[in-house]
Amino acid sequence: MPEILNMQNICKSYYMGEEEIEVLHDVNLTVSTGDFLSILGPSGSGKSTMMNIIGCLDVPSAGKYLLSGHDIEDLDEIELAQVRNKEIGFIFQNFQLLPRMTARQNVELPLIYSGLSSSERKKRSQSILERIGLSDKMKNLPTQLSGGQQQRVAIARALVTEPTILLADEPTGALDQKTGTQVIELFEELNRDGRTIIMITHDQNIARHASRVVNILDGYLTEKEVL
Repeated sequence: MPEILNMQNICKSYYMGEEEIEVLHDVNLTVSTGDFLSILGPSGSGKSTMMNIIGCLDVPSAGKYLLSGHDIEDLDEIELAQVRNKEIGFIFQNFQLLPRMTARQNVELPLIYSGLSSSERKKRSQSILERIGLSDKMKNLPTQLSGGQQQRVAIARALVTEPTILLADEPTGALDQKTGTQVIELFEELNRDGRTIIMITHDQNIARHASRVVNILDGYLTEKEVL
């Protein structure tokens, strides 16, 4: 399968006063089309920093990051925003739905920045909500939905732009075990359909659903055997 993500010797440092703190150390990672990858690590391991760099929300201090052939180092803020909108579908632990918008309107949001007409945005958002089993919830506000339904809306929002990668940050963290399992089963189904998924998690039971797992600890990334 074609390689879509390539990280070479990525380092990330922050300054606290005059002290430099290195959060990521010489990280190397490749992801190909159709991969389902879990990045597994405890709190403070560097996995959030890793996610921010993968999602082009932050840039490395050193090393090279290629995403769909783009060298991220060469891009300005506007170009990074365009890459995020086109290449990355974000799924967050706490859903991040706008409370005064319906499910369909929340899903439409990323399409506004894509320049699509109102009718096309509506058509695409309805189609993706039907695809994930929420055809009867399109007009509901987030407060009228269960946690699992809210996360499905968030997944639909991530999918609607047809991104290269679905990037999920602790996607089951705010859900009970049964609902979390249902969300992971949806990820597995999407992956079987060819979607590339990168999932950040601290939970080994969740990570093992991926076809590939890497472990991050104290800013160092190591490949693990498939669980």
